[in-house]
Amino acid sequence: MEHLKVIAFTHRHVDLKDLGNLVICNEEIESRLINVKSNFDIEELFYIGTCNRVEFVFHGPHQLTADFVKAFLRGLNFCVPDEQFDQFLNQVTTYEGIDALQHLFRMSCSLESLVVGEKEILAQVRRAYERCRQCGLTGDFMRLMMNSLVKTAKEVYTHTKISRNPVSVVSLAYRKLRDLKFVENPRILLIGAGETNQNISKYLQKHKFSNFVVFNRTLDKAKRLAKDLKGTAYPLYELRNYKGGFDILITCTGSTEPIITPAIYQCLLNGETAKKIVVDLAIPNDVAPSVIEEYPVHYIEVSGLQAIANKNLQERYNELIHAEKIIEANVAEFLPILKQRKVELAMSQVPEKVKEIKSFALNTVFANELRNLDPGSREVLEKVIDYMEKKYISGPMILAKEILITNSKNAAEN
Repeated sequence: MEHLKVIAFTHRHVDLKDLGNLVICNEEIESRLINVKSNFDIEELFYIGTCNRVEFVFHGPHQLTADFVKAFLRGLNFCVPDEQFDQFLNQVTTYEGIDALQHLFRMSCSLESLVVGEKEILAQVRRAYERCRQCGLTGDFMRLMMNSLVKTAKEVYTHTKISRNPVSVVSLAYRKLRDLKFVENPRILLIGAGETNQNISKYLQKHKFSNFVVFNRTLDKAKRLAKDLKGTAYPLYELRNYKGGFDILITCTGSTEPIITPAIYQCLLNGETAKKIVVDLAIPNDVAPSVIEEYPVHYIEVSGLQAIANKNLQERYNELIHAEKIIEANVAEFLPILKQRKVELAMSQVPEKVKEIKSFALNTVFANELRNLDPGSREVLEKVIDYMEKKYISGPMILAKEILITNSKNAAEN
């Protein structure tokens, strides 16, 4: 257990925009990790890189001294200036032994995520491990550990409420939108092509919405989003002249003044009188209050969503104590599993050794005596020897497992 090591860069200590410099692209993972594994004589290694963490997990006798960490990271050939590299060295977090195991359990259960309770981290860890396994970077220890990580995370997500309620404004907005009644494949106007509208458009696209028009101050950005959505793009100043109508209007810009005034809204309606859906995710709001007062709309706005998100997030944090207990129990369960596996590996040569002894006895030591036995007696003798062989192989393994289980129970009780 003391050989488990983690070198980590996370959102807690590194600016998210800087983390991208440490992410290894898929095409280079195999060559770069194999190189560092070989150079440092590391037994097993896997790497995970997400938008809010970059971590290197390995199994070996190395001490995580400042010099080792620096040499290890240098060996990965990150293309960053020396000054930035030194800054990263001051932002690294390292874990060893049981602390490393607990960290990995907490990470996989999303207790250390930027947003607590987001299940995606487990899928990311599994994909990262599988990629490294296929490259031949991992072995028996990592296999056992990953089995326990997945089991633990599933228990946390099943037996706690840590991921039950959404905490992002975008997901809440989509849920409210989904609960409303609208025509099949509604006409959707997206005003603004920033991150928020990009994210909500992914929800819409995933659920088979396909009729999009995008407006943005920068036309190139509008075109990029519209291309992803198979829609059309216009500059924001053309909003007043748009005559295509809409069923759902989603807006999020950086404007300090309302974008959707009564005059603009009247133009967008283009004579239609049906009740529309307006989703305003901007701060301050893009939709003028008078629009909501004067026109029939289902209005979804960011401040109400943010209050729900904050409440849900607090409920997730309230579940941490239950998740911690599940993790603690699984860490304790993993240690005897690891010891048992070590015994199995150590005793894996027993069957072959017993067979060698049996063969030597029959063909050399007692060869003359056996030749003098009648066929019936020889058959009985061989049956006895085969029986003894099986018992000598299985007996010690069963006994070793029983000792490990007993010792683990005694340790837990004490």
